[in-house]
Amino acid sequence: MIHGFIPPERFFAYLTWQEIEQMSDKENVVIIQPIGAIEQHGHHLPLVVDSAISQGVLGSALESLSSKIPAYALPTLYYGKSNEHLDFPGTISLSAETLLRVLRETAESIYRAGFRKLVLMNSHGGQPQILDIISRDLHQEHHDFLVFPFFTWRVPHITKDLMTEREGKEGIHAGDAETSLMLSLLPHQVKMDLAVKEYAKDLGKDSLLSLEGRLPFPWVTKELSKSGVIGDATVATKDKGDRILESLTKGWIELIEDIYEYQQS
Repeated sequence: MIHGFIPPERFFAYLTWQEIEQMSDKENVVIIQPIGAIEQHGHHLPLVVDSAISQGVLGSALESLSSKIPAYALPTLYYGKSNEHLDFPGTISLSAETLLRVLRETAESIYRAGFRKLVLMNSHGGQPQILDIISRDLHQEHHDFLVFPFFTWRVPHITKDLMTEREGKEGIHAGDAETSLMLSLLPHQVKMDLAVKEYAKDLGKDSLLSLEGRLPFPWVTKELSKSGVIGDATVATKDKGDRILESLTKGWIELIEDIYEYQQS
């Protein structure tokens, strides 16, 4: 099914041009672009993890969203800027320039159709800065165009409550959280017998540096991990994944409602 996890009645590509032309209150309709990546996630997870998470969480949210709120999902953008993983076969990466252009031209098409609220829903940690840049540029050029660059995992959710303290701080790729969520979304694509625990080299207890977060620095994955995993995938469970999905779903429902209600002064 082309719509994947997205409810068919919420799938933008299933609309006709006449339905879009005749849609009422288009300036408040929420259009959501799920964005992911095709990149390595260790020996136990498929390349599609980030894209599956964007589409899976969004689909779950749209399934439960009030029918009174007009919101539609665009087809998932599967490719992203994943050059930190290029040393692992199968990773496909766009340049920053290409991704910026794809996002710009997609957004311009949405604007031309009369929509004024666009959410860039990204699940890949290697490209939030690109989304921030294009969102600001588009809004500066079209002052009535609200473009929201949001990371899937930034809504309120319970994930860290289910992780060990170390995993919550250092499990940044293909660890417990992503593996558990994939066991909920695509269980038949997870090879738990190949799951490993591998953390990056300790930066030092007193170091201000971080791989992600407040003071990050550039790195490529092969410098940090032989398997491609940075975290503990061995403790992942479907039960945790179901609970993570439920909490992310609630967060995204609330966020979509807020975007629909938001009016630019």
